[in-house]
Amino acid sequence: MRSGTSIGANIAEANGGISQADFRAKMSIAYKETLETKYWLSLLKDTDYIEEKAFESIHQDADEIGKILFSIIKRTEKN
Repeated sequence: MRSGTSIGANIAEANGGISQADFRAKMSIAYKETLETKYWLSLLKDTDYIEEKAFESIHQDADEIGKILFSIIKRTEKN
């Protein structure tokens, strides 16, 4: 729960960033939080805390968010 909600919190902070570097740093943290979230989801699935169907749906969403954030980070590095 903490890592999943941290993604949005860090994106909100990035949008209020005072510089391009600040924006990129917060987006990088948000990206890393998606990786942590996917890890915790895998543990929840492996311990049968959540069903496979729920895992697949949430994990896919987290993966897509991670791809979007990674793309944003790479584009801001070029600027």
